[in-house]
Amino acid sequence: MKHVLRPLPLVLSLLVAACAIAPVPRSTTPGAEAPQAEVPDVTAAPAIPQVPVTTTNVWERLRDSFAMTDCAADPAIETWARRYTRSPKRFEAQMQRILPRLVYVEESAARHGVPGEFALLPWVESHFNPVAPNRNRAAGMWQIMPNTARHMGLSVGPSYDGRLDLTESTDKVMALLSHYHDYFQDWRLADYAYNAGRYGIDRLVNREGAPPAEPAVPTLPVRAGTRAHLVKLMALACVVREPERYHVTLPTLDEDQQLVALDVNRRLPLKQVARQAGLPLETLSVINAGYRNGVIDTRHGGRLLLPRRNADQLRTALLAQAVADPNERVASVGANPALPGLDRDDAPATSTAEHIPGAPDAEAAATPVVHVVRRGDTLFDLARRYHVQVAQLKRWNHLGGSDIRIGQKLTVSKSD
Repeated sequence: MKHVLRPLPLVLSLLVAACAIAPVPRSTTPGAEAPQAEVPDVTAAPAIPQVPVTTTNVWERLRDSFAMTDCAADPAIETWARRYTRSPKRFEAQMQRILPRLVYVEESAARHGVPGEFALLPWVESHFNPVAPNRNRAAGMWQIMPNTARHMGLSVGPSYDGRLDLTESTDKVMALLSHYHDYFQDWRLADYAYNAGRYGIDRLVNREGAPPAEPAVPTLPVRAGTRAHLVKLMALACVVREPERYHVTLPTLDEDQQLVALDVNRRLPLKQVARQAGLPLETLSVINAGYRNGVIDTRHGGRLLLPRRNADQLRTALLAQAVADPNERVASVGANPALPGLDRDDAPATSTAEHIPGAPDAEAAATPVVHVVRRGDTLFDLARRYHVQVAQLKRWNHLGGSDIRIGQKLTVSKSD
């Protein structure tokens, strides 16, 4: 995304059928606009019940959520699909390498009501690589400019850069894309706006009119690079839609390789985390690239992404460290239920020395467990996490409906 984004109020909406184009609202007098207002305030979408990711259904989920046209819609789409897969083995290896991140992005897209094609957008932008900042240029796997990042609410600094933070940047981008779609009522134009800037695309639509459903790639007079951006995205979706057509086999991802989000309660060097989690430092740094100085910074959430098996190993190592030296302050690592990619039984973050996930505790069994509601929590998610029924949560907490609020204390487990 190379251009600074422009303002107009936007509201979340989901396209139900591919290319169902509605009239585009017209701005009255497009005059000078303050750069501080160039991007709407983007907040996390509330979590919705998700089908657990397995090694077989991630590609089905993507296909089921596609909202744009198929492979034969434009010769350029076919050309790029063939170009991406001219070496099937190389394509498969690249896809295997980025699959944990792709699965994570797909879950965020689903939470925001964004079609599956856009889970492939980081491939078009950067091949899912957290591109390092370089002066006033785009950075991160989403290729976000510094000023755009600040307007989106992403911190940009020497020790932490939100553009490189997989969790933060993905959430902001998906919210922004859903806003673009609400304004243009066309996912193709949402992609154009992401690449070229919302204001420029709006001016074109005001002058040329909203593009019809056909041809599949709108004929608006945009830059060649902007048109190619959409074509490449549709080409990748084409390969996912019909892999056998391009002689590729899409890889699978074991459950213990899926990324989970953890909260850390104090500064912790990534080098130490890598050692205790049994993960190469280079691998850990790629999926936690936002921490540019190699230290998890609690001022920016203290959020850590790890493959599930390594997250379990890290918990075990920190617990052993706490038991070996109870007087030493040991980082507490807890599950972050507000983020996609997480489906655990853990209680909210607590002292590692005080709570062992899955360990029996007679006193705890007799005492109701209380959960403080965080952003994105739903009764459905809490019921699944604590192995109870939604009806039980409602009864224990005297709830007449399913609405809960951030900061609310809910009993999530008790004897009854």
